[in-house]
Amino acid sequence: MKMQYDIVIVGAGLAGMRAAIAAAEKSKKLSIAILAKTYPIRCHSVCAEGGTAAVLREDDDYDLHAWDTIKGSDFLADQDAVEFFVRNAPKEILRLDNWGCPWSRREDGRIAQRAFGGHSVNRTVFAADRTGFHEVHTLYERLLIYDNVDIFSEYFLTNLIVENGSIKGVATIELKSGDLVIFETKATVLATGGAGRLYGFTTYSHQVTGDGMAVAYRCGVPLKDMEFFQFHPTGLVPSGILMTEACRGEGGYLRNKFGERFMEKYAPEKMELAPRDVVSRAMWREIIEGRGIDSEFGSYIALDLTHLGEDKINERLPMIRDAAIKFAGVDPVDEPIPVRPVAHYTMGGIHSNKNCETQIAGLYVAGECACVSIHGANRLGSNSTIECLVFGKVAGEMAAEYALNSSGSHVPKDFILNEESRIFDHLLGRNGDENPYSLKKELNETMDKKLWIFRDRDGLSEAVGKIRELKERYSNVEINDKSKGFNTDLTSTLEIGYMLDLAEVVATAALYREESRGAHYRIDFPKRDDVNWLKHSLAYYTPEGPVFKYIPVTITKWKPTERKY
Repeated sequence: MKMQYDIVIVGAGLAGMRAAIAAAEKSKKLSIAILAKTYPIRCHSVCAEGGTAAVLREDDDYDLHAWDTIKGSDFLADQDAVEFFVRNAPKEILRLDNWGCPWSRREDGRIAQRAFGGHSVNRTVFAADRTGFHEVHTLYERLLIYDNVDIFSEYFLTNLIVENGSIKGVATIELKSGDLVIFETKATVLATGGAGRLYGFTTYSHQVTGDGMAVAYRCGVPLKDMEFFQFHPTGLVPSGILMTEACRGEGGYLRNKFGERFMEKYAPEKMELAPRDVVSRAMWREIIEGRGIDSEFGSYIALDLTHLGEDKINERLPMIRDAAIKFAGVDPVDEPIPVRPVAHYTMGGIHSNKNCETQIAGLYVAGECACVSIHGANRLGSNSTIECLVFGKVAGEMAAEYALNSSGSHVPKDFILNEESRIFDHLLGRNGDENPYSLKKELNETMDKKLWIFRDRDGLSEAVGKIRELKERYSNVEINDKSKGFNTDLTSTLEIGYMLDLAEVVATAALYREESRGAHYRIDFPKRDDVNWLKHSLAYYTPEGPVFKYIPVTITKWKPTERKY
């Protein structure tokens, strides 16, 4: 089946919906399709809890937000992109306010802001601890007023159609029927989220498997800075459910088994509100040096909110209390929450400039699947949801402008036949002796052990070898369910293929980067090396594995300095 739209947006989270709104407002003449493997209000963006950063206060300014972001990135962020980002962030907060987002308020009625790690002032706008949930619902409700936007839920991305360096279409599987559906399009926006399910202990929803990143990579678009994966300090033990940074922003403490607030040793000025890479390394060091709290699920650190009191916890952190009770049997009003660092965010992604453009004409990227780069080697908490809003708008407007000036697209019949054969004959129809879920389990174990907070050459080399072995075995997987409709075995196996490609890039890039910067910490190269490594990595796809090139970081007015908190 073929459909035609001027613009196709893949992904229905914050970035995807914001792009669709921006494109729809650009011109009523444009036909716009949103494709997603879930429903918009079930996207992973609803899991964002703590808040969204923007300059709104009298004691804040754009340069200060930019400086905090650049310093937090360990100076790997492109500073021109950061300056654009911070200046446009407040507009998005006020726009969502006008569209009905129920931001938490100060007593004087103005939008409230809380402290977050690495920020110099209280800059994080929030809606209790359900910020992403309310932002998603606000955008979804807004989206429904545009007659030129159609939403295709439960469509699974399999490929991009590129001809002579330009986007021509998007290939998907309609999950209900199991049929291949081709969307012919003039412009495409990828807003497919991160790749956190590479890891086993993670805050990510199960659908976040890096689909857009992997598909773009296979189509020749480089992936940038994929060695930088963020570990959030506070994942609930044993599930990995996010215990938002707002817990510490509202005054929570981290304590070891002796009851000590140990962050005084690692970041005496910021304490628990140091950037995430600093706090996660400190917690992991406490654990591996024997100062964690023992449990049947391994050692953990105590997140102590008891001193905040029941009223404040119920007002500011109601979902955290509920999750702790339901999933750990702990009421934070009365006792600390068991937490340890958890895989949380993909700093790298599809290489783009600040206009969200890729090297394929008509292909734009936004949100976590993209790497502009504003996060560099470490993202500050609450800079992600606002990135989705700011650059979702840019991507939508750029796609609209491109589509308005483009002629129609046509997808060759040969592509459709080849794509159907690749998926349904060579993958679904294959007889093999490998179980795809066993490969995924081994991949998760490898990432959790070898590409965790502390890394070294031996572990990274072993990881690269193991991932390549898994890729070879993947070519012999067999899918037991041969049916078409809602074949989750098929889509899960496609996802595992995406994850194996991305894992190879992450591990190889980390092996090559012989320094410590932000979330990438090498115990054999513990210092940051600006002489040799103040540069972005670009991974290009080849059948034999990624080939790397490097490009300089854009520096405008903030020179790299020693990073202290």
